[in-house]
Amino acid sequence: MAAPSLSNAEIAGRFELLGDLLELEGAVVYRVLAYRRAAKTLRETPESVARLSEQGKLVELPNIGVTINDKVTELLATGSIAALDKVIARNPPGAVAVMHVPGIGPKTARKIFSELQISTVEDAVQAARDGRIRDLPGMGEKTEKLLIEGLADGAPQRGRARVSVARLRPFAERVVDSLARVDGVEACEIAGSLRRYAETAKDIDIVCAARNPGEVIDAFTASDWVTEVDGQGEAKATCIAHDGTRVELRIVDPECFGNLLAHLTGSKAHNVALRESAVRRKLSISEYGITDTNTGEVTRSAGEEGVYARLGLPLIPPELRENRGEIEAARAGTLPDLIRLDQIRGDLHSHTDWTDGKATLEEMVEAARARGYSYLNITDHSPAVGFGMGLDADRLRAQIERVRALDAAQTDGFRVLVGTEVDILKDGSLDYPDELLAELDVVVASPHASHRLSADGQTKRICAAVENPHVDIIGHPTARKIGLREGYPLDIEAVIAAAAANGTVLEVNAQPDRLDLRDTSIRLAVEAGVKLSIDTDAHSIAALDYMRFGVMNARRGWATADDVVNTREWPELRKLLRKGG
Repeated sequence: MAAPSLSNAEIAGRFELLGDLLELEGAVVYRVLAYRRAAKTLRETPESVARLSEQGKLVELPNIGVTINDKVTELLATGSIAALDKVIARNPPGAVAVMHVPGIGPKTARKIFSELQISTVEDAVQAARDGRIRDLPGMGEKTEKLLIEGLADGAPQRGRARVSVARLRPFAERVVDSLARVDGVEACEIAGSLRRYAETAKDIDIVCAARNPGEVIDAFTASDWVTEVDGQGEAKATCIAHDGTRVELRIVDPECFGNLLAHLTGSKAHNVALRESAVRRKLSISEYGITDTNTGEVTRSAGEEGVYARLGLPLIPPELRENRGEIEAARAGTLPDLIRLDQIRGDLHSHTDWTDGKATLEEMVEAARARGYSYLNITDHSPAVGFGMGLDADRLRAQIERVRALDAAQTDGFRVLVGTEVDILKDGSLDYPDELLAELDVVVASPHASHRLSADGQTKRICAAVENPHVDIIGHPTARKIGLREGYPLDIEAVIAAAAANGTVLEVNAQPDRLDLRDTSIRLAVEAGVKLSIDTDAHSIAALDYMRFGVMNARRGWATADDVVNTREWPELRKLLRKGG
């Protein structure tokens, strides 16, 4: 039977289950990851996946190829996916829930269900309570305790309340672009935490300047991405997108657009500090103007510059509005000249299809050139990572030759640099010998495993890599994955001190699910004089465009162009790096 009413979450859930069951069976990891990445894309797509499928546009989404597209088509047409039905039939119904209990995993879950000949979550919990799991090879009372506690209230819950700014912001920009084309709209901006580029957000706030609010609201609520109108008034409306995102629209007269935009941009702490400062100047701030409490005169501003000027301040960039000293700096005239995207001269962390990238070496180089860069550093994985596709020493040497030849063939001055993303092992040693690392232009050393080390262990591990004379950059230093995994509990101040002492660069990773370093750590690094590198960690051509999120995160950390090494052309950059200096 047909299933046209399936939501994005329901469609995504089918592919998440397929990936989980295949992992449970020990399938090739790339196959599992393909389904999980597809599920993530489907779940986070604001437009209706069913409608995109009908229009033949589903394959335009990232991580959606022909195979996934065909399965979505099958699901919408028949209500099921034959491949999923087959794998469901082969596995115990409770095994997926058990494998997602923290500390259990697919191998342990598979062993529990097969060895004990059980099938449901309830069976597994009862076996743990009966003490039968501790008798299985490699298990003990700890496994039973994990299982009982993890399933105390049924299957473990997955999902997140907040989403990475880099995931939510592109959709918000599409909504703003659409509203800006509505007749009568004079200005339209993203507000809230998304405008400040805070690392996560749970909804979208938009402010429009227009004298015909009813027409704007009609256009807003009629948008293709809207699955539900959650509220509507004369000058505001709230709609729900197909991925569950709430989008709140406020409409105001053009002459006080700046007042409302500043108010809704926040942050709350910044607004409170502004109000306290205004009171001392005998002023009162509201969403629609600034009132002189002595005369009653109200100043309204079409732009935010007027709002801050009325308070005796220069315009404070949205990224700094967190009440972390920005008001005092503005008053003293010491606000930093924050780094801009157009100052980035190259990307020092990128991957190709030699390991787990999607594009060829040549394709990545051309894409970097098309973005106006002067260089691209190729940093495919070392053997310890890359899902079994990391380059061993012989393959890395072969890549070095290939990159050197490609670099020599460039006729416009563009440089193709040869590097690596070498794994930082559990003890702080590196996954390649020093003599091999010495052959490379830029070495990025990154942590990818051993997530359960203590804070002291993680700190010593990262600091050991920082101190290695062959390491130029520490990639995504805390290894966090927003919404999935907290960063390492390391002493970031100790890492920053080590970087300062050794001249090692710390990366601001622009991947939407990383944004690592986080803004507060960037600020500490800047204050310590540590240099930063803003990189995309791109595994595809499209991912090179993540650079803007790294730049915005660096801006939140008060970074300037001078603080970031890849604002330099290669000859100057090479001198900055210890290997070239």
